[in-house]
Amino acid sequence: MEFFCYHRDRPDSGALRDELLEEHWSYMDRYAAELIARGPTFDRDSDVATGSVHIVDLPDLATARAFVFDEPNYQVGVYRDVMLRRWRNVLGRTMWDFPGGREGGNRYLVVGLGSGPAADLVPPPDSDELIAWGPLLSDDGATWLGTALLIRAPDPDAARAVLTPDRYAAIEVHDWEFGGRR
Repeated sequence: MEFFCYHRDRPDSGALRDELLEEHWSYMDRYAAELIARGPTFDRDSDVATGSVHIVDLPDLATARAFVFDEPNYQVGVYRDVMLRRWRNVLGRTMWDFPGGREGGNRYLVVGLGSGPAADLVPPPDSDELIAWGPLLSDDGATWLGTALLIRAPDPDAARAVLTPDRYAAIEVHDWEFGGRR
């Protein structure tokens, strides 16, 4: 089962995040084979970390909950909250398979929160810049709750434009970069 996890930082937790960087990476190293994508989000103006994205393939919801809540930054209070949702890897690859590589261009996390009939289950036809794409689903995987994606785009507006705007209650766009040691 694939899961989308987004830990959002508490304000002014950057020093603690920096202090725990090696511990965080060591924790994530234990899941290297299961990770589909990972990396921090940033405030565009200050370049301060605002959160941490992990898309991971784990056996079940209980294991996913343990993954997000046992994470060292979560344990010491770096994060203010966690979004944990079932997810489906529509592109069928990891971020490390993205043809555009780790560097170059602006990269974004886009999260569209919706309800009702599912939207954007298939990526747009010109998807060369997509790093990851998939629906956000209920715990049992039966109900569509939105769409989460990672994309290289010229700017936040272009990143947002890949989703059908009238199908979402809210669309968040966050600066994002590849994470980890890979």
